[in-house]
Amino acid sequence: MLNTVLPTEIESNKRRERRRPIAIDLFAGVGGLSLGFEQAGFDVVASVEYDPVHAAVHEFNFPLTEIICDDVGKVEASRLLEAAKKGFVAHGHKASEWTGEIDCIFGGPPCQGFSTMGKRDIGDDRNKLVYKFADLIGTIRPKFFVMENVPGMAAGGHASILGRLIARMKKHGYNVAVTAEEVRKRAILNASDFGVPQDRRRLILLGSRNDMTLPQYPIPTVRRVPKRSGEGVAKAAIHPFDFLPKGPSVGEAILDLPDLDEFDVLLDTDEVRLNKAQLKSLTKRSSEYAKRLRGELHDDEDFSHPRAWVPEMLTSSMRTQHTNESVRRFKKTKQGDTERISRFYRLDEDGLCNTLRAGTGSERGAYTSPRPLHPTLPRVISVREAARIHSFPDWFRMHRTKWHGFRSIGNAVPPLFGRAIARNVIRALGIEPVKPTRTVPLGDPALLTVDRLDAARHFGANAKTIPQTRKRLVKA
Repeated sequence: MLNTVLPTEIESNKRRERRRPIAIDLFAGVGGLSLGFEQAGFDVVASVEYDPVHAAVHEFNFPLTEIICDDVGKVEASRLLEAAKKGFVAHGHKASEWTGEIDCIFGGPPCQGFSTMGKRDIGDDRNKLVYKFADLIGTIRPKFFVMENVPGMAAGGHASILGRLIARMKKHGYNVAVTAEEVRKRAILNASDFGVPQDRRRLILLGSRNDMTLPQYPIPTVRRVPKRSGEGVAKAAIHPFDFLPKGPSVGEAILDLPDLDEFDVLLDTDEVRLNKAQLKSLTKRSSEYAKRLRGELHDDEDFSHPRAWVPEMLTSSMRTQHTNESVRRFKKTKQGDTERISRFYRLDEDGLCNTLRAGTGSERGAYTSPRPLHPTLPRVISVREAARIHSFPDWFRMHRTKWHGFRSIGNAVPPLFGRAIARNVIRALGIEPVKPTRTVPLGDPALLTVDRLDAARHFGANAKTIPQTRKRLVKA
């Protein structure tokens, strides 16, 4: 076994400042990375999100955060800092305490231009937003930055963009934890190594201002299960820390949830109140992983603000209706196999989920990405089941429609993955995070039902730039 000194062993000999550091989320989506940073102990005071529906869902779940609904490429640093000050006050601070110093700016610039699932167009205009990300950091001067993207950013011609980005960060006065040549070996992490029951690899770029100590890359927190239960995966192929507890499986994430086909109301809405017997059954079948997401099991490492929610409500669970022929085919498909007509992958209850994808945004045709099949029921998984697999807690709500809900999850960073990264930024700050005691009410439920035009009007965004076209990539 490696002779490794864990960061916690070093920190135990230091006296650390107790406070909640502040952060800004660029390219926020519905807030998966925001939640991960909040769980690590940050107050995320401001977020920027271009898509008005994503921004509306973000506002519902993060009512203390000041949200800018706009193109990051058009947002000036002064506007971002003004929003951050408002969010700072909303989090319970006095305006007189505002210094303008930000502990961390983080975000995941659009990945479609880099993704191996797309056209990998090196000339895609969205690729330029990584430079805007760097320039905002260079102007605002946070102590740290974290950038998330797909591994494809480090491959082929796109590696030149990554190299220029790292050079730009250094020109702005920032150290980067890896060189461009080291990225593929050191900076591509898998969310399944950090307690997420999903095979999801992402490139993570960490950096610090020249006067700060560089954060370390996080060490895996679990020994992940194989994607399929029948696969014999050598421990060395996962990671060398074989003493770690086994990570959660798909079954542990979702099999406590009731069969949605028992609720006719879920044909027209995404929520239903469970009765006492249904709740008792859910609790009885819940794994430790599921109980933590439901708030039924205390999580010592969760420093997020408690949310006011109703545990009796099953949410984000609108049913999907399949044809009789589709149901017949789904029943015949074994766990761990791909259904030959729809090409839907049937999840293995003892394994990992394949990477949940977003499809394309409305500006690129609004194509829906295929959803995996439930491991034991003849249907695709629900939005709530996808959220569980992504490590979102049950209080976290998605847009009422399945299309927006799945798109939000596919675009998001799994919160547990984000938490592991953010904890190492906390360590580099030398801070002991403070757990909040005040319960925060969630936002206006109307934010979860707005269409793009109404959401754009809500934020004062330019509704004319929001196309309404919607298509399906696969029918089943």
